[in-house]
Amino acid sequence: FLVGFAASALPYGLEIVSLRLVPPQVFGVLMSIEPAVAALFGFLLLGEALSFSQWAAIGMVIAASLLVTLGQRKW
Repeated sequence: FLVGFAASALPYGLEIVSLRLVPPQVFGVLMSIEPAVAALFGFLLLGEALSFSQWAAIGMVIAASLLVTLGQRKW
């Protein structure tokens, strides 16, 4: 129960709380960075290495999110 709560319910609850506290654009960028942080922790804690193409794919997702956020204009 504790592992399930710590791995699923707690992060989801924190995301919902942060969605109310930060602007939607910032939340979107933070959510796109989430896979990169998970991959980094997987490398540091578990020794799981990603290939260059996998890191490039994560980088493209983050870049796309940033470009969409920066390209939005308030009408």
